[in-house]
Amino acid sequence: MQYFPLFVDTQSLKVLIVGAGDVASRKLDLLSRTEASIHVIAVDICPDTLNYVKQKRISLMQRAVRDADIYGYDLIYLCTADKRLNERLAGIAQEQGIWVNVVDNPNFCRFITPSIVDRGRLQIAISTAGAAPVYARELRARLESWLPLSLSPLFDFIAERREDVQQRLPVFKQRRVFWEQFFRRNDSRFDVDTQSHYDASFTLQVSQGELLLIDSDTAPEMLPIGAMPYLQKIEVTYSRLSLPFALNEMLRRDASYCDSFDESAIAALLAKGDSCLVYADTYEIAHLRKHFPTAKHLQAGSF
Repeated sequence: MQYFPLFVDTQSLKVLIVGAGDVASRKLDLLSRTEASIHVIAVDICPDTLNYVKQKRISLMQRAVRDADIYGYDLIYLCTADKRLNERLAGIAQEQGIWVNVVDNPNFCRFITPSIVDRGRLQIAISTAGAAPVYARELRARLESWLPLSLSPLFDFIAERREDVQQRLPVFKQRRVFWEQFFRRNDSRFDVDTQSHYDASFTLQVSQGELLLIDSDTAPEMLPIGAMPYLQKIEVTYSRLSLPFALNEMLRRDASYCDSFDESAIAALLAKGDSCLVYADTYEIAHLRKHFPTAKHLQAGSF
């Protein structure tokens, strides 16, 4: 993983953009939505950038950039048409430990800007590490059509009630079950029924947990996409074998792992309403299927 995705708090963030052409204005379209303090230095200014000046969203110095300008910022975007100038200024920024992005020149970029789906508190960043930006844009278009605009007020609604849920349900698992029930009832809508779905979800219904079985002959990459919702509910993974990296990546980060278990331990966990996964060789999986006939055996094409 060359680029590690981060979501940066933009409060008090100081951003400099050198250049004010069409490329720079596209960066401004995104940055202007944040709480960052944005400064622009450029000789020639495009109309879109001037609009941000008129709105008093950015500060503008209409002049040639100087070496001394590359100081005191957290992020810098270099968007001039002068390749040598961009690279020289990038070197100055890097010497000062300032994160810099040189447009269309990844060798001089300390960070890159992903394609972004914006639904208020819900943010989805998409990157191909510069390899296929066209594909990233197409994927973003698909997500834009799939994710309703009502997600923005829905997550505002949820944020306002997080403290209420924490006070009423002090145990983490209770809160997780609560939110799972809320989203099952409400889905991704925000309408007149959202409050009633919220209230009804406090009636916690802990059902029998689910047991998932994966044999070691099944490559994780071949598991159907329909298996993902089940894998994300796993509380404990049991395996006497080394868990494949690809399978581990499909599980929740806070799920537990145990290399010692028997049928009674699995049964006790299921009775508590927790879901678990057993990854084992085909012989042990066959034995567990007989002992737990309702278990789901995940294989390629099993959904």
